[in-house]
Amino acid sequence: MGKDVIIACDFASAAQCIAFLDRFTMEKPFVKIGMELFYAEGPSIIREIKARGHKIFLDLKLHDIPNTVKKSMAVLSALDVDICNLHAAGTIAMMKAALEGLTRPDGTRPLLIAVTQLTSTDQAAMENDLLIHAPIDQVVLHYAANAKAAGLDGVVCSPLEAGKVHAACGSSFLTVTPGVRFADGDVGDQKRVTTPAQAKALGSDYIVVGRPITAAEDPVAAYRRCVAEFVD
Repeated sequence: MGKDVIIACDFASAAQCIAFLDRFTMEKPFVKIGMELFYAEGPSIIREIKARGHKIFLDLKLHDIPNTVKKSMAVLSALDVDICNLHAAGTIAMMKAALEGLTRPDGTRPLLIAVTQLTSTDQAAMENDLLIHAPIDQVVLHYAANAKAAGLDGVVCSPLEAGKVHAACGSSFLTVTPGVRFADGDVGDQKRVTTPAQAKALGSDYIVVGRPITAAEDPVAAYRRCVAEFVD
């Protein structure tokens, strides 16, 4: 599995997103479309970006009763995205139902990954807000094991946990890791962060990078810097 940089296109409108992607004349970056843009524009933005030749990670983090998630994933499977996700906290039963819904009649489907703990969550928040008192890396590994047991392809985790997930779940079990910032950049609201080079060393398969690229003075140069540090 080759490593790749996924740009988090967290824009408020299709016009903003397309204007951003228009700046890339030499590359077709892998992009993440999250709640903000999807809720603003609906499935049409997915079809438009896909038609432009980009791979898409549709980041909607489903978390509901198994039957609702199954039906929702069946709808999303028609959008021809490359990766979908859900919250591992929804239980193994929910993840199995999601996989059933996402699989098309011909047996094909996007990759399905599970969010373990958000990279904006630290140990204190997990204990105080969620009443989970195990060490955060132990929680992440438990959720990853559940995702693998459900038949999923990987998890979303911090780069700090990527190597441990691979050790526990196998090298082919994908780690998609947000919380990546340049060494000279602002960490923003993230708690568990690394640089692209550190994420590579720790074993991340994909890094998801938002503001360090989208808010950069030269986004294309920032993207190329990420690729140089993480992929090359």
